[in-house]
Amino acid sequence: METKKLFATITAVGGYVPDDVLTNDEIAQRLDTNDEWITTRVGIKERRLLKVEGAGSSYLGIKAVQDMLARHNIEKSEIDIVLCSSNTPDYHFPSTASVIAAECGLDGVPCFDFQGACPGFLYGLQVARGFVESGLYKKVLLVSAEKMSAITNPDDRNTYPLFGDGGGCVLLEPTTEEIGIRDGILRSDFNGKSHLIMPAGGSALPPNHETVDAGQHFVHQDGKTVFKGAVTQMGDCSVELMERNGLTFEDIAWVVPHQANMRIIDATARRIGLGLDKVMINIDRYGNTSSASIPLCLWEWEKKLKKGDNLILTAFGAGFTWGSIYLKWGYDGNTVK
Repeated sequence: METKKLFATITAVGGYVPDDVLTNDEIAQRLDTNDEWITTRVGIKERRLLKVEGAGSSYLGIKAVQDMLARHNIEKSEIDIVLCSSNTPDYHFPSTASVIAAECGLDGVPCFDFQGACPGFLYGLQVARGFVESGLYKKVLLVSAEKMSAITNPDDRNTYPLFGDGGGCVLLEPTTEEIGIRDGILRSDFNGKSHLIMPAGGSALPPNHETVDAGQHFVHQDGKTVFKGAVTQMGDCSVELMERNGLTFEDIAWVVPHQANMRIIDATARRIGLGLDKVMINIDRYGNTSSASIPLCLWEWEKKLKKGDNLILTAFGAGFTWGSIYLKWGYDGNTVK
């Protein structure tokens, strides 16, 4: 008997953003900036901050998973593995994935973290896809959890207004239907290292008094260079993916871009040939939540998604690293509570 090919499809999504809101006007009270300056340059009006004492990124991931489990009536015992994308893990070790799994009652399953900068969720989809399509695991939980406020300098007007905290997750399962993840492109260029980096805190430059005093444990970004790279690579990568899959702009139901900058999002949409009415955008309310931004969009737009919708997911981040994923949505979102 011929074995049918397995496809990895998203069958559930969850999300969470903290209650505490930080507006542009509040930032302007302590930094040399204003609402108009921030809004016109990056499109952000406000962002959410996690202020729960002692809580790290795992808190955001736990809340997102709990949201997904509750709304989709998922049996915890059926989840086979937990993956976590985070640039802001709770600890170097143990893994944030293991913290999330334990707190969500997912006992005994394998867990691991990975860091792919802002495209981390896309990297996670490819990893999860490999597990599912190979038959190794049947239900893969992929979480992106980012407490970006922990690594942004509140005295730096060039980076502090950009980032917010949030968590999102998806469950991937096998199907023989031709839906789910169909193709993906992931790329990197290490020459971008110096333009977007947290210089200290790793094994190359361990923490010490000098690195703390110099603010080297915060995000450092050359905004112009990052902007130029993102505009070029997100658009070109998405078009390449569409062309090799025989897709035109008319075939695309939604583009889901990483929420880094409204001008980057607009340029990416125009490169693909779409109006912003087909683009998921929440940067105005949540800011840049790094690898959590794409799953947070899927969570917010879930009820508008229909089975078989063609989606292009695309992101750019530190490294430089970037990529695009083409997937067919796996279920009618309006059936979920």
